[in-house]
Amino acid sequence: MGWNNLKTYDSNVINTSEKHNLYHVAKKPIEIYVFIDPLCLESWALEPYFKKLSIEYGRFFTVRPIISGSLDVLTKNNDGPQTNEQKRISFPWIGLAIKAAELQGINAGRTFLRKLQVYFFLKNKNIADKSVLIQCAEESDLDVHEFEKDLFSHYAKKAFQCDLKLKKEMDVTETPTVVIFNHLNEEHGIKIPGRHTYDIYKHVLHEVLQYEPLPAVKPPIRDFLSFYDVVSTKDVSTVYDLTIDEANRRLKKLQIMQITNRLTSKHDSFWKYNRK
Repeated sequence: MGWNNLKTYDSNVINTSEKHNLYHVAKKPIEIYVFIDPLCLESWALEPYFKKLSIEYGRFFTVRPIISGSLDVLTKNNDGPQTNEQKRISFPWIGLAIKAAELQGINAGRTFLRKLQVYFFLKNKNIADKSVLIQCAEESDLDVHEFEKDLFSHYAKKAFQCDLKLKKEMDVTETPTVVIFNHLNEEHGIKIPGRHTYDIYKHVLHEVLQYEPLPAVKPPIRDFLSFYDVVSTKDVSTVYDLTIDEANRRLKKLQIMQITNRLTSKHDSFWKYNRK
């Protein structure tokens, strides 16, 4: 990636709703806005990099997923078993569900988003079905009553509209796009369109921080699995600086020990933590 593709962005243009401000969970110097289409493979492919970035440097930043993408996403409907590529649903319904989850906290929203993607990409579920959304909320440890109430609330709609407004104000034309800026100085943030390598995101983070902190010590792979519940071989390979073969061998050992179960997928090998 050429550095000419990196665009600076004035953080003064950021104008979130009052509900966004209510769930700002930590005062960290760096804020990372990640513009994603939640049901796009390119956006989902960012996960390994941001898992690693969060483990190594999460003490410095807060990640805000910004729901973006087209108004239609692929899924299936009720005419029998069909692939995700054969049917379409309205995008705003999914966006509202993610925003409703975020009203219970940024981390709650991110957990719900990951669960939603697992149901969509791995389990081939119709996430336009409210019962599936409720199941995702339950498995994300959300207050389900509040989630149902918030699905059509003023705050969820306003938060979703805010995401669309940010996309327009920041001139985001593709997903994923990452914007990183520092609240503690007047420097412009940096916008990174498209998906790139982990080293690019780390380098830009250091540039915005204006120094290069040491990365935190990584947890054991078992703890990593326990925290995320479902991870891909690519996640483990990226986070722990292993080859895919090395990551697979370590995960298979955990499978033999009945610590994890392997999930089949056409996109990657995935592993679910076995909570006995």
